[in-house]
Amino acid sequence: MSSFVADFPSSEIEATKADQHTESPGTTLNDPKETHKFKLFSSTWNVGGVAPPDDLNLEDWLDTKNNSYDIYVLGFQEIVPLSAKNVLGPEKNRISTKWNLLIRDTLNKSLCNFNGDQESKVEESFARDFQCVVSKQMVGILVSVWVRGDLQSYVRHPSVSCVGCGVLGCLGNKGSVSVRFWLHNTSFCFVCCHLASGGKEGDEMHRNSDAMEILRRTSFPRDHALDLPRKILDHDRIIWLGDLNYRISLPGSTTRLLVEQKEWKVLLENDQLRGEVLEGRAFEGWCEGAIKFSPTYKYYPNSDKYYGCDRILWHGKGMKQNRYDRCESRLSDHRPVIALFTVEFGVEKGCYILV
Repeated sequence: MSSFVADFPSSEIEATKADQHTESPGTTLNDPKETHKFKLFSSTWNVGGVAPPDDLNLEDWLDTKNNSYDIYVLGFQEIVPLSAKNVLGPEKNRISTKWNLLIRDTLNKSLCNFNGDQESKVEESFARDFQCVVSKQMVGILVSVWVRGDLQSYVRHPSVSCVGCGVLGCLGNKGSVSVRFWLHNTSFCFVCCHLASGGKEGDEMHRNSDAMEILRRTSFPRDHALDLPRKILDHDRIIWLGDLNYRISLPGSTTRLLVEQKEWKVLLENDQLRGEVLEGRAFEGWCEGAIKFSPTYKYYPNSDKYYGCDRILWHGKGMKQNRYDRCESRLSDHRPVIALFTVEFGVEKGCYILV
């Protein structure tokens, strides 16, 4: 029985020839390999329980005009309202499917700006035909990973792990959905989370606790033939994104004034997450890019009032962040945050790869 669980697409990824190895990937990683690089687009967005309208334009958010990314890692929070019915009732994937269909249609829009002959157009169209390799929902949390069509056959051992940290310390109104897979000879893990809310002094400790619980309880299935990484930090390249809910420890009026003056240094000095990291109480060893954008929460829908930040962190060597920014969609009381990376991965010598 396959350990791969996904809500979209319904069919599982077919096993490739690479899956037939009997040698441990942990061992083969130490062998001489060629190193290649790809461009990864990651983003987190708390959509505040607002269902996406049919005509929602995602092109600016997904930066499709650039058309240079190889992998998209997209994390959502509150894709459904966090009501008792949604938290305690059976999982319904109508909204997550709608988001995935919108993403698919946006990423795979017909490319009309090619130069060159018809054969080149066909090859490029195939290469940019993005496929969803794993998507998983837990209550309001959704993670969806898309790869270029010509990379899909090199994605191996996909799996998911869900951790509920909400009501009673176990329900899924807060927590994480993590996905992992191997691309060629490098393991990847992506964590999408929604940590404890609350603006009172000391609430940051609840968020720290949630993060530690996610690290402790996230566990991917074992494989009898392969020594696959089980825990988040066992992987080579890791991205942790989501509504971490850490606040700016200043009055709202002061925060607004500092944002208007673009006083990022003062804002960061009062950022809860930064303070907890510096004190060694959370996310030890993790990296975050320089924040040079306005806070992304709490906006009233279609307005510009703000109070806090959604975040993207990473862990592991071979990752270079090229951009860390926010987008301006006004669907909910949060703005999406994006982080763009150049990521190294190992490939068997002599293996043909198009990047």
